Amino acid sequence: MPPRNAISEVGPRRRHRTQQRDRVLAHLRASDAHPTAAQIHRDLNAGSSPFSLATVYRNLEVLVAEGLICEVSAPGGAMRYDGNPHPHHHFLCDGCGAIVDVDLPEPRGLRRRLLDTHALCARRISIEFHGLCPACEAHTGAPPSGAERRHSAGRNH
Repeated sequence: MPPRNAISEVGPRRRHRTQQRDRVLAHLRASDAHPTAAQIHRDLNAGSSPFSLATVYRNLEVLVAEGLICEVSAPGGAMRYDGNPHPHHHFLCDGCGAIVDVDLPEPRGLRRRLLDTHALCARRISIEFHGLCPACEAHTGAPPSGAERRHSAGRNH
């Protein structure tokens, strides 16, 4: 039997729950904004019991490692965080930097093709779409996308 203080290499390190981690997770689950660590820090410190930016980063790291939240690489370099626990994809606006959850099914046969052609087994699939959101598209004067043309064609003016 190993000594009581021996470090076990079996399984992931178990972490105890903290009030700060619970607050960070609850904040992310209540938002679809995909905030940065600095934004989370600002939002959570607006109320009572403030805590440091380092604490926010440390708790985000734990939540990502535990699979409770996802990191989203966004234009501009700042990592953004997503509390949506359901499988989904993201649309990233090249104009304003907005990140929008996209609830579309996984492309049919994608996992099988990945396995057959590259011998890789995907545990999770997340697709990023890049383009302009409707507001940025309208601001640039670009013609609307096909979906918007179809939608506006059916309106009664």
